Amino acid sequence: MEKILVTGGAGFIGSNFIYYMLKNHDDVQIVCLDNLTYAGNLATLEPLIVENNPNFKFIKGDITDRSMVYRLFDQEQFDIVVNFAAESHVDRSIDTPEVFLKTNIIGTSVLLDAFNKFGISRYHQVSTDEVYGDLPLDRPDLFFTEETPIHTSSPYSSSKASADLLVMAYNRTYGTPTTISRCSNNYGPYHFPEKLIPLMIANAMEDKKVPVYGTGENVRDWLYVEDHCRAIDMIIHNGKIGEIYNIGGHNERTNLEVVKRVLKTLGKSEDLIEFVTDRPGHDRRYAIDASKIEKELGWTPLVNFDDGIEQTVEWFLNNQDWWKNIISGEYRNNYRRIIGYPD
Repeated sequence: MEKILVTGGAGFIGSNFIYYMLKNHDDVQIVCLDNLTYAGNLATLEPLIVENNPNFKFIKGDITDRSMVYRLFDQEQFDIVVNFAAESHVDRSIDTPEVFLKTNIIGTSVLLDAFNKFGISRYHQVSTDEVYGDLPLDRPDLFFTEETPIHTSSPYSSSKASADLLVMAYNRTYGTPTTISRCSNNYGPYHFPEKLIPLMIANAMEDKKVPVYGTGENVRDWLYVEDHCRAIDMIIHNGKIGEIYNIGGHNERTNLEVVKRVLKTLGKSEDLIEFVTDRPGHDRRYAIDASKIEKELGWTPLVNFDDGIEQTVEWFLNNQDWWKNIISGEYRNNYRRIIGYPD
């Protein structure tokens, strides 16, 4: 059995990765380490915990806690580490940048040190296309490649870029077997409802105004989350050590186009759209050149944007308790309810 540590696995992409790996690999054991901060929701993993899945274990813990991390690595003897753990919301990083620096940079350094100490075979850092900064709206011919210089715009992207540089330095200095992936915007099941698409879905379902920054002209490249999980699976098993892989969906849309598509899927009026004051330093356009992973590993996205939005909206319609508990704050009680003892 191959044992994989997934940090941040109670979050959006991490939880989808856990479900994807357990569904597609019979010979994989997953240990999820998550501190259950505001975006970590144990209800997301409840089916695996309640059913006592023999190939899954959940541990609550902070990746910046060096002694705890070392004990965990010593006890479990992992084969692969996939680090999703990160504070990830740009607006929150503008308000409280120090939290992002601690988790995203210090936490990564602790994991890398533990990795080297216990001799694990592969470390993978899940990063973001936001480390590249942004592209002009009037240059649709420009795309981020793995060679694009880092040029960050927010405390969040700066902290992720710093973590990437640490991973690259450990590979060069210590020979740590690392890979990094930088992905475009994800969407799909279990997406925390402060982010654009789930927020639009939740508000529109309740006939509330859907806020759009500025004029909604900012462009993002959207990728269905399962396509991202499949790419990471390919990288950790077949990717070249020391390499960076961009992962993109070939689905560039303005924020306004995305909102209108969600409203159309829900059968709601565009009158719900409300333009609000733009975010400070708001990046204009992200666009990924994913030709490297396509050529080297044979990965391509399988879910187009329209189908992905339909599937995402349907999931949120069928799982209203999940996101309504988050909005109400009730999800914070899930740790006691699911695990059965106090935090």
